[in-house]
Amino acid sequence: MIREAVENDLGNILEIFNDAIINTTAIYDYKAHTIDDRKQWYKKKKEEGYPILVVEENNKVIGFATYGPFRAWPAYKYTVEHSIYVDGKYRNKGTGTLLAKELIRITNEREYATMVAGIDESNKKSIQLHEKLGFKYTGRIDKAGFKFGKWLNLVFYQLELEGPKNPIDG
Repeated sequence: MIREAVENDLGNILEIFNDAIINTTAIYDYKAHTIDDRKQWYKKKKEEGYPILVVEENNKVIGFATYGPFRAWPAYKYTVEHSIYVDGKYRNKGTGTLLAKELIRITNEREYATMVAGIDESNKKSIQLHEKLGFKYTGRIDKAGFKFGKWLNLVFYQLELEGPKNPIDG
């Protein structure tokens, strides 16, 4: 079941997020976050009107996704960057695809023009998922991060969305 996250989901979301920090290069961070960190993140997303989607199985959140601004400057207002994280036990079973498709639906509904994915270059499964959904490779930053004793390259993929019917400056 896919649905909007509620505050009671934050414990499961935190577990999934921290696993990605500690065990993968999906997040260029070193230290696990706290429940207070996730509560602040949740509150900010809600205040700014960004969705936090979860997939639930047997009353447990097994994956989550969200998006937010790509960059802070006003002219980027039609571009968002998204994040998708799935519990390690549930990867490669369609959860990430389900979340991505729903985010794409929502961003089109809200008239965004571009969705960006920043992906660690070694994360071949994420790259394949994005390519399958129509995202196009748009560039790479070498040595963007350093984790687990090695340099990490960050690749960017983007999906052109329907965009606003009448885009405006300002």
